[in-house]
Amino acid sequence: MLTSINPLGQRARGHRWGLTVALFTLASVLGGATTGAVLGALGELVHVPLWVAALACALAVVLDLGRRVPTGRRQVDEDWLTRYRSWVYAVGFGWQLGTGVITIVTSAATYALLVLLVALGLPAAAIVGAAFGLVRALPLLLGRRAVSPDLLRALARRLEHARPLAERVTAATLATAAVMLVLG
Repeated sequence: MLTSINPLGQRARGHRWGLTVALFTLASVLGGATTGAVLGALGELVHVPLWVAALACALAVVLDLGRRVPTGRRQVDEDWLTRYRSWVYAVGFGWQLGTGVITIVTSAATYALLVLLVALGLPAAAIVGAAFGLVRALPLLLGRRAVSPDLLRALARRLEHARPLAERVTAATLATAAVMLVLG
């Protein structure tokens, strides 16, 4: 989404980047809250102990380090960018990405989160889901200075260069979460 919803692209389509990002962010938070509420409600019906979420975090580290993350191939429909008004694709893309599971899952951390949401139950799962949705939307802010093709390409290069660090931070966070959930 970073290379699709940026100031350069929004200006070219005659849309306001700030408004689009705000709507995307709100929808992403609501998408995460939706996932959290549904899985939290499931957690109210079936008791899942926190140690199971800890195990899911540990398994996610192994899957991510082994690059074997099971996922679908569905991505948001980028044709929406030219077919619909900015508020439609902002809300549509934001909600889909905020849910965490409707589009391609790039880290097993997402699956660990789903297990945690079930273990938390309501209302905590809805709150954690909303926070997840917010975090999913925040990277759009990195593109705020991408006002030319060269700056947009430079941003894409920096993000690709930062990928290994992000993967290590994710693995460390998952490992820490696993320990904290066990010690609980």
